[in-house]
Amino acid sequence: MLTSKQRAYLRGEANQLATILMVGKGGVSDDVVQQAVDALRKRELIKCKVLETAPKVPRDTAEEVAERTGAEVVQVIGKKIVLYKEGKDDKKKIVLP
Repeated sequence: MLTSKQRAYLRGEANQLATILMVGKGGVSDDVVQQAVDALRKRELIKCKVLETAPKVPRDTAEEVAERTGAEVVQVIGKKIVLYKEGKDDKKKIVLP
């Protein structure tokens, strides 16, 4: 569970990130989950976009992706989602305050 200070730090880090994952009319499929897992393993912090054609609202989509990947939702603003999953000790890229 992230503290508010850690969440604020991650939101700041996410400002400069490009959106690398899109959730469209297929919803949170196994493909989307696998892409998210791979991206989180490599980057720890990712930004996603929920397209207009997605079957669920962004908050529900964020919760589902986070649950299925073991990540935490950092923020949901409009159609954008930021997810964080702490890396293994030897491969940590982000050091939380």
